[in-house]
Amino acid sequence: MSGNSRFISSAQDGPHPDLPDLLRRHLAHPFRKPLADYNREAFAAALAARDAWNPQAPLIVDAGCGVGWSTLRIAAEFPDHFVFGVDQSIDRINRGKPLPLPANAVLVRADLVDFWRLLAAEGIRLARHYNLYPNPWPKIGHLARRWHGHAVFPVWRELGGTVECRSNWAIYIEEMAQALSLLSGQTVVAEPYATDDPMTPFEKKYLASGHGLWRCRVDLG
Repeated sequence: MSGNSRFISSAQDGPHPDLPDLLRRHLAHPFRKPLADYNREAFAAALAARDAWNPQAPLIVDAGCGVGWSTLRIAAEFPDHFVFGVDQSIDRINRGKPLPLPANAVLVRADLVDFWRLLAAEGIRLARHYNLYPNPWPKIGHLARRWHGHAVFPVWRELGGTVECRSNWAIYIEEMAQALSLLSGQTVVAEPYATDDPMTPFEKKYLASGHGLWRCRVDLG
């Protein structure tokens, strides 16, 4: 893959000043958007796949999995866990096939906003929760579209687990670290990230293009 990815351009020069107040509002007012039937069906099928393999297996969510490279890698790294690779685009999920997915993983076409809430409604706690290179929505007015600014974000606390988020935009990770700190009561830091073994096509492309990579991590229990 050639290095031809453009650097993120934004009028923001640091974390959005409205983020703390926005998150506090979301914490005070739970997200009540009705769940879509296709997401309920996708969730039921995902749980059935896990239960057919091992109903007691700890769960990992690879949020925004795209073609599933990262889902495959995570499943191989944690062979006693079951991995849900979730993406809203059926085109992206199908583009990478046939992927040699192991028995402890499945790719799910679903909207994460609903999928996360369905997990929480079932009382499911995650072992790990990956958010690798989400859409940065870099315009100042797009804060509420970034996961840490979205009304669904407080559900992450209910899901628990070790959360890891990566981006090629430092500000996104700085904001995510700030939001996770408010959510967890822990100190979460944004840190540079380097690898010779990229987990996703985006990570590979960004590295080839000379982008800096950033990540933050926290254990939500």
